Amino acid sequence: MKNKKIVITGGPGTGKSSIIHKLEEKGKKCLHEISRQVTLEAQQEGIDQLFLEKPLLFSEKLLEGRLNQYIEASEIKSDHIFIDRGLPDVVAYMDYFRTDYPEIFNQTCENNRYDQIFILPPWKEIYTSDNERYESFEEALKISSYLYTTYKRYGYDPIEVPKLSVIERTNFILDKI
Repeated sequence: MKNKKIVITGGPGTGKSSIIHKLEEKGKKCLHEISRQVTLEAQQEGIDQLFLEKPLLFSEKLLEGRLNQYIEASEIKSDHIFIDRGLPDVVAYMDYFRTDYPEIFNQTCENNRYDQIFILPPWKEIYTSDNERYESFEEALKISSYLYTTYKRYGYDPIEVPKLSVIERTNFILDKI
């Protein structure tokens, strides 16, 4: 059974995780964002901010983790799998930070296609920063534009999710699949 892999993406602090949790509450199969896990593992190894200190290594770990999620999603028996961020997010961030990366990053994005992309726009009223989210809101705006551009470059047509309550945003997504 081929399931539909659906990415929920957007800049930092746009409400992705809240929507993923709401989808799970509704009984949907979801895979969570892995960048915090990569960051925490690096911190346990003594690297405070892996992305800032070794951006290519961080991105390689993210690409590998997201590829593993893509493979995992393919094996889940469900019509729809919702994934918090996709492979192109890695490239978008690398481009935003003007960090060079090997061609395998593009090849991985091109060879592992998602079925639908939902993008959450920057929303100042809900934006917060924390120990793993160090970007300012202004940086989050720029990252969001890189995400749009990157997904379009890989041939996707991201659907923008309106700024509504978590349940309304979740229902918007469910109505569009």
